[in-house]
Amino acid sequence: MKPLQISLNVPVRLLVLIGGGEFSFGETREIDEFLARSMQKKTIAFLPTASGSAEYATHLGAYFKEIDPEISTINVPIYRGRDVRRGRSLLQIREAGMVYVGGGVTNRLLTTLRETPAEEVMREAAAAGSVIAAIGAGAASFGAHARNMQAPATALPALGWLDRTVIETGFDASDDSMLRRLMSLPDIDIGIGIPPKTAIAIDANGSAALLGSGSIAVVRKPGS
Repeated sequence: MKPLQISLNVPVRLLVLIGGGEFSFGETREIDEFLARSMQKKTIAFLPTASGSAEYATHLGAYFKEIDPEISTINVPIYRGRDVRRGRSLLQIREAGMVYVGGGVTNRLLTTLRETPAEEVMREAAAAGSVIAAIGAGAASFGAHARNMQAPATALPALGWLDRTVIETGFDASDDSMLRRLMSLPDIDIGIGIPPKTAIAIDANGSAALLGSGSIAVVRKPGS
């Protein structure tokens, strides 16, 4: 397989996309220890948008304190469209050492966050050196399109941080039909399937390194 090189539409220092896994069971521990080491500031801004759960941040924050007691986690209350302009929330994202986008429902995340002041500030934070991490539905949203969870045979416009690329999380190599369906879209050249307990870490040059215990799948259109 060719080395995985991804074209980025957004300047980043480090973007980590996690296929899934229960952190409370230690399934993403290797990945999360890498995230903790990579933060320049010991603060996490957690976006609960995809799940709608404030408790998610509480549990994640306690977990990261086990990894590094100096890390603090803030739940950024962006649950619906009216939340994306609140100055306090935008400041929390801008000043975080890591912005962590939680899992849940892709549709909810994209409807609320895509092309909003909150996403713009997240892009600014990424360019300024904040780690951006996302898991499950959150991670799937960083490609050009994402699976529509309400109508699985269709796709939604996603955040578009990765150019001409789609991400399928929770990937099962025995059934790549959804990844190939996303690959059929005309403006897509690369499809990446990331299983649970596995992540890709993308640096400023677009080079992607594998983290965790699984293997990713990469599908390319001819000539890409």
